Amino acid sequence: TERLMERGLTSGRSDDNMDSIRKRFDTFISQSLPVLDHYKQKGNAHVVSSVPAPDAVYEEVQAVMAQNNVRPKPVADKVVFVLGGPGSGKGTQCAKIVEDYGFTHLSAGDLLREEVNSQSEVGQMCSTLMKEGQLVPMEVTIGLLKAAMEKATIKNFLIDGFPRALDQALAFEQQVTAADFVLYFDCPLKSMSARLLERGKTSGRSDDNMDSIRKRFDTFTSQSVPVLDHYQVLGNAHVVSSVPAPDAVYEEVQAVMAQNNVRPKPVADKVVFVL
Repeated sequence: TERLMERGLTSGRSDDNMDSIRKRFDTFISQSLPVLDHYKQKGNAHVVSSVPAPDAVYEEVQAVMAQNNVRPKPVADKVVFVLGGPGSGKGTQCAKIVEDYGFTHLSAGDLLREEVNSQSEVGQMCSTLMKEGQLVPMEVTIGLLKAAMEKATIKNFLIDGFPRALDQALAFEQQVTAADFVLYFDCPLKSMSARLLERGKTSGRSDDNMDSIRKRFDTFTSQSVPVLDHYQVLGNAHVVSSVPAPDAVYEEVQAVMAQNNVRPKPVADKVVFVL
């Protein structure tokens, strides 16, 4: 009654008044409660108290859904983690995959830089950590990725530069979804450094300098390589050397995609010859 009276202050509904509320409640008691009794006898009725706050009520609803084997809709049809050290060519290869296979490319680094550019409190904290070559809190990165995935219209995802540590991988699997497979671009420090320093001439990125590069590579080696080990144990990691020319690397990528039954997007949905 209190909720309906409160709603009536703004709803404009003619039945949100005390007299109508009493009549509606009497009707509910006399006609709808027998429906509940019927389904209780069949054993498929679940009574949830809606007195607590909405989020607490919804937790109980989720438990009921799980009990009845109803799963949340997937946030993605397919997820591919794209890993490799800084300057290993992840972005170049992702662009080719997007063009040929129609994936949505999400760069964890780009999402973080957008947050930094927003000058938010979180962005300022990320900026300091990124300059030091350190990882930002995984809750921030996972939150940005999940939000971007929910907004995307194409639900096959290339997630570039994430996870960078094993706890990130496990948390993403628990909070979002598991990766179908992992593409790992293997490249030595010397090659990556040369690429990043060349990029730094035009990129304007504060971390494209030798000091930051060394820190980033050290962080990558200590924290990201165990991620590769984890997925290799699971049997869904694919290591591709990114030392050769981009087109040669991409041939290897195409072989991995085929191995995982990922086909190039069709050139057309339908073709009609008019003669």
